[in-house]
Amino acid sequence: MDNKSSEARSLNMSKIRSKDTGPEKFIRSALFRLGYRFRINRKDLPGKPDIVLPKKKAVIFVQGCFWHQHKGCSRAVLPKSREEYWHTKLAKNIERDYENKEKLLKAGWRVLWVWECSLKTKELREQLPLKIADWLEDSALFGEIPDLNYSSTDHCQKA
Repeated sequence: MDNKSSEARSLNMSKIRSKDTGPEKFIRSALFRLGYRFRINRKDLPGKPDIVLPKKKAVIFVQGCFWHQHKGCSRAVLPKSREEYWHTKLAKNIERDYENKEKLLKAGWRVLWVWECSLKTKELREQLPLKIADWLEDSALFGEIPDLNYSSTDHCQKA
């Protein structure tokens, strides 16, 4: 059961942004400092990528671990209230993410998903710009930071 009134919950949810989030601003600033130039939220591309680097033919999506259900991350836990609603809603988000990824790949774009938990600590925030730059300079078509299949999940644990 929700511990907030519907009015309080509605106010809380209305404050959640879909673009220009703190993690997006951090990544954009870091990329700019590294010399990368980009566009943001291009509406002509599937999923309106958060960051588009036309010269690298690459797009970056900054994914919230809860909203995009980062598999294996402790932040991707379904709420206990209205479980069916949340399961359906978040499953649609996941499906849409994969559809957009496939459309972009087929159109010749490279796709990087940067998960919110990769910004949790100061140490991770210091490493992230270089990890993104490494991926941009590589030839991989798809990547995830962090990729929980290849690294410890310690960075995703709740404080």
